[in-house]
Amino acid sequence: ILRFYSTESIKTKRRILLQDRSKLPVHKYSLAKPGTSRVYVWGLAETGALGHEVSLKKHKKAYTAYVSYPTRLSFAEKCDILDVACGYGFSLFVTKKTNEDNISVYGTGLNTDGQIGFHKHLGATNRPIHLLIYPAPIVLPKLKQNEEIRIVKVAAGRAHSLFLSDVGCVYATGNNSFGQCGRSVIADENYLLSNYFKRIKNLSNNVDDKIVGIHCGQDHSIFQLESGKLYACGLGADGQTGLGHYNSTSTPTELTGDIKNEKIIKVTGTCDTMLALNDKGEVFGFGNTEYGQLLNNNETSQIHTPIHLPQTSKFGKIIDIAAGGSYCLMLNECGEVFIWGYGILGLGPNVEQYSEPKQIPATLFGRNDFHPNTFVKSIYCGISHAGAINNLGDAYMWGRNKFGCLGFGDTKNQYFPLKTAVNASVMKLCCGVDHTLALCKPFI
Repeated sequence: ILRFYSTESIKTKRRILLQDRSKLPVHKYSLAKPGTSRVYVWGLAETGALGHEVSLKKHKKAYTAYVSYPTRLSFAEKCDILDVACGYGFSLFVTKKTNEDNISVYGTGLNTDGQIGFHKHLGATNRPIHLLIYPAPIVLPKLKQNEEIRIVKVAAGRAHSLFLSDVGCVYATGNNSFGQCGRSVIADENYLLSNYFKRIKNLSNNVDDKIVGIHCGQDHSIFQLESGKLYACGLGADGQTGLGHYNSTSTPTELTGDIKNEKIIKVTGTCDTMLALNDKGEVFGFGNTEYGQLLNNNETSQIHTPIHLPQTSKFGKIIDIAAGGSYCLMLNECGEVFIWGYGILGLGPNVEQYSEPKQIPATLFGRNDFHPNTFVKSIYCGISHAGAINNLGDAYMWGRNKFGCLGFGDTKNQYFPLKTAVNASVMKLCCGVDHTLALCKPFI
């Protein structure tokens, strides 16, 4: 189900880019105040997703295959970063707008489907760029010439992207093979050349019920309204759209089931298993449950309608959730982390499957005699690796360490949470399929 990219083609494209750098457009970034934000990146670098313009290793190779340790992104030193997102081989950044710069969204990495906008080589050919090695501005379409667009959130799927503005308008671009961009599917469409952004707004009959949250699965999109309603579109083969069927849909449609009349405050899922959290701290789920991710005793491998997961209630009020490719995480109000499903669960090398939520010991997240009040405040999932941030601003990672995406300086799998050496206070982690971003603030 995963889409893998050719390493050889990436190397070739990167060499071409390095040879033709004089023909690439030059972008001017707005300057941020010293110490406002930092971004650390690590994992696969060949796709350009890390945004490093030059090689980090001092050897003769023209590129760095991967970076296995957290590295400061120089682009983030030039502007104030507000949000980040990881797609499959690409990254998105939201910057604070200034009077001098009207651009607030940047992207880097794979652009095979126009998921980071339309970019072209300078010169006579004007060929589209399939891969960018450092962040470039994404120009969003305006209805009026003087319209001001302020993006506040971004989300990235396998090959499509969503951008949410402060007025509740979503801009969707990239691959639309299953209607994940909220528009009709066009046969044989060239997404890279089309440069099409779909504007999505006013999904509810109530015009005041604006979109406040966006989320991308692999090939589907979910929109969260201020009222707590959810709307979805895209691939539904595993029930991941939660619309009561397994078909694809190109029109954002409201989810019902057990979340009907519930105020959903978060929805998450990196692949095709989706979790939703309401304002009372109750957990709901839909989509793939091949490994018991939805706690249904393996009665079925797919659930197309949101269901309540009552087994999660005995662990107290849940304040955060995350879902990977074959496992799920939740965090209660006491700062305790629970995990279930299949994979490297953070419970040691001998535990690869749990059919019900199991707590990961708090000591693995920094609680000890010197810091007895340490607790986890947020959790994150990639497809096969996971992370958590405690109240001290420390990031802990575990799971499959493909291309060094855990940030430990090697590529060995990590079977229990281990602190990642990020030289800043981590505010948000974003786990891609093989790279990781950390949005941070400096200690001083």
